[in-house]
Amino acid sequence: MAPNLAYGSSMGKSLAEIIDSSRRIVFFGGAGVSTESGIPDFRSADGLYNAELGTTYPPETIISHSFFVKHPAEFYSYYAKNLIHPQAKPNPAHLALANLEALGRLSAVVTQNIDGLHQDAGSQVVYELHGSVRRNYCGTCHAFYGVAKIVQADPIPYCDVCGGLIKPDVVLYEESLNQVVMERAIAAIEAADTLIVGGTSLVVYPAAGLVDFFNGEDIVLINRDPTPADSLASCIVRDPIGQALSIWA
Repeated sequence: MAPNLAYGSSMGKSLAEIIDSSRRIVFFGGAGVSTESGIPDFRSADGLYNAELGTTYPPETIISHSFFVKHPAEFYSYYAKNLIHPQAKPNPAHLALANLEALGRLSAVVTQNIDGLHQDAGSQVVYELHGSVRRNYCGTCHAFYGVAKIVQADPIPYCDVCGGLIKPDVVLYEESLNQVVMERAIAAIEAADTLIVGGTSLVVYPAAGLVDFFNGEDIVLINRDPTPADSLASCIVRDPIGQALSIWA
């Protein structure tokens, strides 16, 4: 099936033409990349922010730093149920990006997702702006734990070494992004000849501001809904990302 294309500012290039002529693609993705793997996004009608939670706290409050500190049991009850998806597998979007990297076309993936599916698909250069559910550290002695420790907790995970509270290596509300990861993501985007932006509304800062660092020729937007960067795009695709990239999977 041909992609559902809506063209941006002036060039009218197709997605295939742009990818075939590029050698330093950077993919910048959000929650929409993983919805085809069964992981819900946040802001859509079916997303976590609109789901019935059975709690008096909104999701933005529950996954904040202050809530984690004050109410770790409530935090982990929500977090383990809604943000960890151990059964999820890479979809054609993840596989296509890994293949493009293996072919020497794609130089980096910059992701707002915390699920680790890009790595599962085989991507080697992945900058995780918001961290990963697969990394967890004791807040006292900094001992490392995988995601199984969080899933098996009832509900609060405590360190086996010192008994301290374990915290996921994810960026919660009220926390700053990792500066080293941001700098590497910016450097990759600055050096890219093509920037593919997929599955993100481009409204959450500072991550959304990364588009401003692109100096290359083509921006491709693969997103169901319009974004603030649509006017900058050489090509806009409204299909699901896995479908749009499936020929490279």
